[in-house]
Amino acid sequence: MSTKGQRGRKAPAEVAQEAAPEPSALWRRLVTAVRGGVSELGEAIADSQALRILDEEIRDNDAELRRVRTSLAETMARCKVAQERLAAANAKLEEYEGYALKALKSGEEALAREVASHIALLEIERDGHAGQVRELTDGIAQLRRMAAQYEAGINRLKQQVDTVRATETVQRAQVAMAERRRDADGRVRTALDSLARIKRRQAERDARLDAVEIAESDGFDASLEARLKRAGIIAEEDRAEAVLSRLKHRQGE
Repeated sequence: MSTKGQRGRKAPAEVAQEAAPEPSALWRRLVTAVRGGVSELGEAIADSQALRILDEEIRDNDAELRRVRTSLAETMARCKVAQERLAAANAKLEEYEGYALKALKSGEEALAREVASHIALLEIERDGHAGQVRELTDGIAQLRRMAAQYEAGINRLKQQVDTVRATETVQRAQVAMAERRRDADGRVRTALDSLARIKRRQAERDARLDAVEIAESDGFDASLEARLKRAGIIAEEDRAEAVLSRLKHRQGE
């Protein structure tokens, strides 16, 4: 068996290097988003941009994680094939070493030498398979580390974004509640003021009604007395006595 078929394939280290992220890419994008945002409006825009960039970074990292996992699955499959080839090469080596020992035991040294030459070729092939297995095994370990790093980074970013958004939601709800309470307090104060005015108007109306009632009562009593006098039920005061009394009073002066 030959290793020529492996020349066109990429080594796991190369696959891992292609899949490796640029750790500083996120921070470069964040710095670009917030640079120059000195004013309040600029800071608000930068904050919204930062959340958008973080969302994009999470999506990009998810895509890279899927790529790494795909590369990991392919590398594991290739490693399994290489291990099977290595096992087959070792079995064939063991077989031909047995042939060589039998030839030597039979005194067939020339035949044993020929078998030894073939064994040397088999060892070269076996070593090639063993090197490929080691390379693929190292690549698998590296891709697994990368997948774990991507997962940890994505989880951290998601936690931070979720925390910021949850806090923002709570604060917006609190602001809305405070505004509704302020509006409600204003409406209640207005209603209380209106109620006080209504009570004052009612008190004034009650006072006017009482005055009218008293006035009507006095008028009713006076007219009733006059009617009783006209009917002769109440005797009128003697006018002569009244005139005499007035004259006596003037004489005494």
